[in-house]
Amino acid sequence: MTSTRNTTRNTTRTTAGDTIATARHATQGVLDPLMQRPSHAARADSGTRTATVIASDGDAWFEVDFDDGQGSLRCRRVASCLLLPAPGDTVLITSTRQGDSFVIAVVVQADPRQATLAVDGDLTLVSRSGGIRAHSAGPMALESDTSIAMQSPEWRTQARRAHCEIGEMDYQGARIRFSVLVSRFVGRTCEVVLDRLNLLTRSSFRLTEEMEQVRAGQIDIQAEQTLRLHSKNTLLTSKGLVKVDAEQIHMG
Repeated sequence: MTSTRNTTRNTTRTTAGDTIATARHATQGVLDPLMQRPSHAARADSGTRTATVIASDGDAWFEVDFDDGQGSLRCRRVASCLLLPAPGDTVLITSTRQGDSFVIAVVVQADPRQATLAVDGDLTLVSRSGGIRAHSAGPMALESDTSIAMQSPEWRTQARRAHCEIGEMDYQGARIRFSVLVSRFVGRTCEVVLDRLNLLTRSSFRLTEEMEQVRAGQIDIQAEQTLRLHSKNTLLTSKGLVKVDAEQIHMG
């Protein structure tokens, strides 16, 4: 009886061991293809490399040389890469399954003193809840091949010195006011057309080298102290009446 029990136990152990070994072999056969398949992280790392820009064809196409020594290729700049790569810059290159390569970012600039942001088409900068400020330590230039338009409820400009060169200018407004210490106008011709002109000064001096003409419906000149008219030849003519009234009249 004892021998029969031992034989039964050994047979049971052998059968269980064979079952476990068979299960392990079947599991390894199913998992082997999955274990050999590359992960997504490894695939992403293999598709992103650094390169050096050799030359550029416009703002979209660039020729780069890979830093790992695997040759060079021609690639495009993605829309999100606003910083325009320049020859000598170190850029980040990514490749797709279709074999297309793109410049996705500029890692290191060859000349950090110069940078260009370039886009194809219209560019709009929007701040929905705050302001936009542009500051430059050096000169700042605003250029356009067609026109520049500014629109705002209020416009303020402040500078120590200003230079303005305009070929032709038209101004339209409801009111304009100048508050200056010294003003000077130099030109060939000055034409002023007004309904009414008011001029208030403490002292006025006017010099005309040639002829000065005044045409008016009525002229009223009043001096509190002295009125003097002097010339080499003086003519006073009237079609109707000439009247001279004073306490004393000296002629001759």
